[in-house]
Amino acid sequence: MAVEVDVQGKTRSYSAEDSHLRIPLYDVVSADFNREVKSLELGYVTRRKKSGPLLFIRVKGQVKGSEDEAAEFSTTLLEKAYEGAVTCVTNTSLPISPFVLGVKRNRRLKVLINPNGGVGKAVPLFKLSVEPVLRAAGCSLDIVHTKGHGDAFDIAKNLPLDEFDALLTVSGDGLIHEVLNGFGKHPKPKKALAIPVAPVPAGSGNGLSLNLLGIEDGFDPVAAALNAVKGKPMSIDIFSITQNGETSLSFMSQALGLMADLDLGTEHLRWMGDTRFFYGFLRGLIKFKSCALELSYKIAEEDKNTMFNTLKARREGTRPNYTPPAEDLGDVALPKPRYSSTDNDGWTTFDKPSLFIYAGQGPYVGRDFMAFPVSLPDDGLIDIFVQAKSTRGDAIAMMDEAPRGGIYWNENCHYIKAHAYRIRPLSKRGSLSVDGERYPFEEFQVEVIPKLATLLSPYGCYAAEFKRQES
Repeated sequence: MAVEVDVQGKTRSYSAEDSHLRIPLYDVVSADFNREVKSLELGYVTRRKKSGPLLFIRVKGQVKGSEDEAAEFSTTLLEKAYEGAVTCVTNTSLPISPFVLGVKRNRRLKVLINPNGGVGKAVPLFKLSVEPVLRAAGCSLDIVHTKGHGDAFDIAKNLPLDEFDALLTVSGDGLIHEVLNGFGKHPKPKKALAIPVAPVPAGSGNGLSLNLLGIEDGFDPVAAALNAVKGKPMSIDIFSITQNGETSLSFMSQALGLMADLDLGTEHLRWMGDTRFFYGFLRGLIKFKSCALELSYKIAEEDKNTMFNTLKARREGTRPNYTPPAEDLGDVALPKPRYSSTDNDGWTTFDKPSLFIYAGQGPYVGRDFMAFPVSLPDDGLIDIFVQAKSTRGDAIAMMDEAPRGGIYWNENCHYIKAHAYRIRPLSKRGSLSVDGERYPFEEFQVEVIPKLATLLSPYGCYAAEFKRQES
């Protein structure tokens, strides 16, 4: 059979009498038989090396046998690759596998590209690595290049919901923050937030992509494109932040102290990519100042072994956690905050000296920091991580454990799952980072809104492996 292979824009032809391809069904993107020229074309993703990046490959060859059999083969292959019920392994570093359970073909995608995100390579990255996969899968694309801060918010706020199956962001976590807050201000906010969001990592902060695709594929645009094509909707909790009478939404994290300083204080170093966060941490160690804050929370759980066992049980039984929204959500508004700022009944106060306070969901906040290792996407709780102040040596040792989540077991790490929490600054100077965005350093309260937002996920859970501490 004569074969023509196209690997992301580079074409090579060769012939072989016995050409065999073994491709996991999840990795199959397209299959098309052309009767006029008797050619069969397959599109799929694969790795040249076991730990290398994913590549999108097209294989095209002449069919010498039965045309009817070739046509039936391509039709059946696509049915199995999209509508079938299979389990397959793409990322062998994870203890979980992607699933294909009734995925809709030819998705209608709204694509928001931030040309200035991260190191400024979002546009060519999308054109070279992402768009070919989406086009091969038969997706219809409505592509918009955002013009500046707030543009994605306005687009999401006014999105015609019935015209799209999902929304892609080609940037970092900041654009996702804008989109979800725009959905929250949509005339039909609950219906808007039911539109699945899929990130393509092209910013300096790509925590959500890491949490959905895993540490191996979290920065891989082809893996992100495959998720946009094959990922299943996954419901996630979202957080309402009330500050000065105004409420906004957070999907990932709220940081104060050292972690907020290293994020917001290195915005001018976006050209460094996520390396800027490590630089910011080292700079913060020089100052090594405590958080001047009072933290209060409505506790749900604080036993680390119990939280770990809950995570393990959920992972062992992982299947899609998504419940399709009602046919017509109408003008259903977002829920109002349940707790008043003066309600102290059942609240616990933490006022010991701390290096930083981190709250949120999704294990990874960055490539080098698994801050919330026992986080679940839909347990109705927010994870709170308070790092007690000790010594610089302890802090450096702590960061050595951070990429694998080992810091969770550190005795200086106070880890709580809560229904809500509030912060009262005890100083006028400080930083508050919400999903990587700067917020006023003023008193605020956070509550969990269960299963309000929707993402596309290949696994149906967060893609991070966390192990029990060895004794």
